[in-house]
Amino acid sequence: MGLFGKKKDWNVIAVLFESKGKYTVNGNRAKGAAAETIRDGAKRHARTIFWAVFDQKRAFLEGEPGAGAGNVPREVLSKLTRELPTIKTVREILSTLEGGKIDKAAKQLVWTEEAEA
Repeated sequence: MGLFGKKKDWNVIAVLFESKGKYTVNGNRAKGAAAETIRDGAKRHARTIFWAVFDQKRAFLEGEPGAGAGNVPREVLSKLTRELPTIKTVREILSTLEGGKIDKAAKQLVWTEEAEA
């Protein structure tokens, strides 16, 4: 699905590495060219483990490991990638941004990083 003819109104999520087992979820809502700039910044940030772009209906548009993905074990990154849209902290950030009252939000990630055996 192309974005031609549609104005971007994105929620960009970045999961940042703080220390072993401690991560922060940063979210930004932006429109048009500013949305692409924020997405590109999340991609390149040295501590970004994973970044994702959602529309205002919470549809996942794109996302991938970020520049800081090497800070966590491969299994943790894989689990985070699979579970990102369902993690409560991420859902709370997205709800806040979708409300439209603020365009930036951040919260410590509450999540069990251990991969299931």
